[in-house]
Order: sequence, then C-alpha cells, then structure tokens
Amino acid sequence: MVKYAVICASNQNRSMEAHNVLSKKGFNVHSYGTGTMVRLPGPAIDKPNIYPFGTPYDSVYQELKGKDPQLYTQNGLLSMLDRNRKIKDAPQRWADSVDMYDVIITCEERCFDSVFEDLANRGEESSKSTHLINVDIKDNHEDALLGGRAILQLAQMIEASKDIDNDIQTIIEKFAERYPTHPILHTIAYY
Repeated sequence: MVKYAVICASNQNRSMEAHNVLSKKGFNVHSYGTGTMVRLPGPAIDKPNIYPFGTPYDSVYQELKGKDPQLYTQNGLLSMLDRNRKIKDAPQRWADSVDMYDVIITCEERCFDSVFEDLANRGEESSKSTHLINVDIKDNHEDALLGGRAILQLAQMIEASKDIDNDIQTIIEKFAERYPTHPILHTIAYY
C-alpha cells in the first residue's frame, strides 16, 4: 500500500480536507504543515489567531468558540476545526516528521519548495525516493473541498498503477487534463 503525506502551510484546511477524504477511502495517509506556527483568520486581517504546532484542534475549537462563536461559525473555522479534531489530535509540522512517504502531495508551491528543501537538507541518508507532487489549491473552504476530491482522484490513479515510478508522468498528465484549474508540479526527492 502506498504511504501518502498531504501538506499545506498550517495543517488546518487544505491538507486536513485531503487527509479526511483519503482516510475515509482507506488510504494510508498523514498530514502536516510547513509553517513555523499555525495561523488562522482572526477578527481582522492584521489580527490572526496564532498557535504553536501541536496545539490540539479541540483546544483551538473551544477557545475560538468562547471568543466569538458568531464570527468563527460564519467564517467556517468552527466547522473546520470540528472536522479536524475527528481526524487527529493536533496539527503537525512537516519538519518534525521522521516518517518516510512514497508520495507527498503539497497544496501550494511554497509548501512544495519547503518540503523539497527540507528533504535535500536531510542528506538523503536512506536513498529512498519519494514522489513530491504539488496540486495548487486556494486556501478557502470551498476550494479545499474541491481540492480534496482532486487529490483523491490523483491518489486513486496512483493506486491503480502497478509501477508508480514508470507510470507517474502519464498519471500526472491525465490528472492535469482532468483538473486544469489545479496547476501541478512533480519531482522526485530522496530521504
């Protein structure tokens, strides 16, 4: 079975939607964020809610519900956090992960670059390859839902392959045809 990681900046919206969709379909999947802190919308654009990675989703849910339940219900944060706390305990940082994955799917180019740089800096100790793929998804609830479904389609195409390394280019081309609104990047990286 292929082992997947899905990654966005804060391990809240896009990566967790993909994690949710993939895990419900029985895929072996974990999710991460590449940021230094978890950033969520606040009462104003210049007043985000900032938490360290590892802060439980339930704690953030309870805190925001206590601060301004109307605002955080309207902007979708409470429903997103409710979904997240049903999937895993807390957001995790990619840089802290020691697991190895066959396929890593990022949700924006800067996360793709960050993961690629992190893997290069780790020094390729095991010489195990991974397919690093970026599926560009805007960071809002609607696009995260659509992006999660698109990532599911990509994972299903990968799972159907008997030789991922040989078939990946064809899989990516077919995916790009099917989802032209999700620009895609691919490279091979090493652990």
